[in-house]
Amino acid sequence: MDISFKLDPEVLIGADTLSMTGTVASRHGSRIMVVAENGLGTQTINRLKMILDDSGLEAIVYDTIDERSPAEMADNIVQLICASHCDVIIGFGGYNTQIIARTAAIIACAKISSFELLDGKTVPNKFLPFVSIPTGGTNAFSFTNFYVVSDPRHRLIKLIRSPANLCSAVIIDSNLLKFVSDNDAPFFIIEGFFAAVEAYCSSKANFLSDTILEKALTGFAKLVKTGAISADSAAQVFFLASLGSSVSSPGFGTALAAAISARTPIARAKCSAALFPAIAQRLVSARPEKMARIASLLGAQKAANVAETAGLAVEAVRRSFSALKIPVDLKSHNIPLDNLVAACEAARKLDFIANSPWPVSEEEVFNILKEVF
Repeated sequence: MDISFKLDPEVLIGADTLSMTGTVASRHGSRIMVVAENGLGTQTINRLKMILDDSGLEAIVYDTIDERSPAEMADNIVQLICASHCDVIIGFGGYNTQIIARTAAIIACAKISSFELLDGKTVPNKFLPFVSIPTGGTNAFSFTNFYVVSDPRHRLIKLIRSPANLCSAVIIDSNLLKFVSDNDAPFFIIEGFFAAVEAYCSSKANFLSDTILEKALTGFAKLVKTGAISADSAAQVFFLASLGSSVSSPGFGTALAAAISARTPIARAKCSAALFPAIAQRLVSARPEKMARIASLLGAQKAANVAETAGLAVEAVRRSFSALKIPVDLKSHNIPLDNLVAACEAARKLDFIANSPWPVSEEEVFNILKEVF
């Protein structure tokens, strides 16, 4: 298989790498738009602003992210960008914050609205340089030239293409990973593990992605077994999972979790956790050798043959759910299946779903929904 691989952004990873933000941002100009997740707290946001100020940069902070869709908030941010003539945009926060800032970086120079972008309007290869400072877990789209976002008009997810070299840098400060001591930490571990498993089993996987993802999977397996999560190990493992997903391909579970979360009040990470066993069962048949490897990483004993060993992976995943006290379904939310069919069909039609190693048919998707809900 031919491999075409180019990692566009510079990546800084480690403790206190936030201190390098001024150096990185100053390469693009002196006026900075910071899109910050308000959950980070005033002290953390002010720290970033002070770092930028000390570098001689003028920072404008937008930290009023609310329940509106990322697309709607991106339009508001673009108005501020145009009024203040900003040179670069920084996304400082979790998954939704990164989507908002990334979308604003695309439409700011294209002079179009987020709705025109969602409707597929072609954008020129001109954009506002984007610096990502993630504070969440694995983002399967961090290093891809596409991502998914919910259309607020009907809450169905759509795929957005990013211009080449849009993301200038990714700064991963392990001290800022907000979930390390959070009650939701187990969900972030499982979500990242799930993303890595899907990318590892993708039909687009290759020796490079396998090398990266096996390292990530080993790290996740250790986190699952111990239930402990340190800032440094989390930063490294989540980075490898995100990178591996870009070299291979995000999976259908990643898309389906985003689709369900867009239609319900259920967090994306919790959707991923609920979907993991159902999709793992399908990967056993589609990629027995790789699922056997995952079973081994999770401590399962080698069975008589590869197929039987692969089957043990699903049992091992379910045991890890019990150990981490994670629910295996979402039935308690009482979400009618009728509310989810259109959303899941939109996820099934995304371009990268063609890389799924198992046939993502309408029937199979509906069966997964019945298992989970």
